[in-house]
Amino acid sequence: MQMGMVGLGRMGGNMTRRLLRGGHEVVVYDHSGEAVGQAEKAGASGASTLHGLVTALRPPRSVWVMVPAGDATERTVDELFGLMSPGDTVIDGGNTYFKDDVARAERLSARGLHYVDVGTSGGVWGLERGYCMTIGGPAEIVERLDPLFDTLAPGPGTDAGQDANQNAGYDAGRESGDASDTTGAPSSTDAPPSTDAPPSTGDPPSTARRGYVHVGPAGAGHFVKMIHNGIEYGMMQAFAEGLEILRESGSERVDPRHRYDLDLHDIAEVWRHGSVVSSWLLDLLEIALREDRDLSAYSGHVQDSGEGRWTVQTAIEEDVPAHVLTASLFTRFQSRQEQSYAMRVLSALRHQFGGHVEQQKTGGGP
Repeated sequence: MQMGMVGLGRMGGNMTRRLLRGGHEVVVYDHSGEAVGQAEKAGASGASTLHGLVTALRPPRSVWVMVPAGDATERTVDELFGLMSPGDTVIDGGNTYFKDDVARAERLSARGLHYVDVGTSGGVWGLERGYCMTIGGPAEIVERLDPLFDTLAPGPGTDAGQDANQNAGYDAGRESGDASDTTGAPSSTDAPPSTDAPPSTGDPPSTARRGYVHVGPAGAGHFVKMIHNGIEYGMMQAFAEGLEILRESGSERVDPRHRYDLDLHDIAEVWRHGSVVSSWLLDLLEIALREDRDLSAYSGHVQDSGEGRWTVQTAIEEDVPAHVLTASLFTRFQSRQEQSYAMRVLSALRHQFGGHVEQQKTGGGP
């Protein structure tokens, strides 16, 4: 397919490269001419303006917006609104608030434009591992864009808790992928296979086991990704607190009879192999500890990018008690005032999966 990509940062640039590798034609635009030049070297066609990008695309056009959520995305969508024609599609793959998606979709629909929101997970590893995507928008448009999602997604490789035979059932009629890990990225494949039954033969093939799925109308894709990120906060916090308890078992505050000098890297490594807590987050934690056993390079200042707050706000609106997710969000606030090993674990994990750079502390504390 042919598509436009607006924004060539950590994810947009790698997504462009993955699409080019998959045989798609990509026209790119970014404020950074250097970023556009790098994409052109990889095989993309560069544009110096949004207008140039739109005119370079054949109708019906599809333009994927991958710029920071908030004002930058809003300005980009507004400009595209004035440049694109009925039948064209705007795709927002950033971390937009789902209620904003609903408003945008209504506004674009009035001009005959389509809007698709894609909750995208994969971070700096996505170029090789692929991107997990939850997609919101009109079913017929999502189906038309399927070749793009299929290329960006991880594909049907076997993961922890999955079974190659189940993948075959889900991917009926599709070419089976190699279940081995050839990316060089960490992978957890030691858990026993799931016993879940594959779909009945009367159901249409699901794309979920390939790493992407259409979850509903406008806003649904980002809504599901928002909750995903809220859960991620809680999982990261659990690892952080657990490792700090292990680390502090060697402190002078502990009775000498109960004092242990533990190798946290070895513990993270052994948990990766057959443990019920094995996960990609644990894989990334092992990498961070391998590179820096005490995580001394991290200050422990942990940012939140918005989705955790929105998750808690939504829980309040729905009268859902969300103790873990709320506490993990507030702990990030606390990290900006005081330093601890648990905060350095959280900061290390954010850096590993998303390439997030720490900000300097502005509050008190060491």
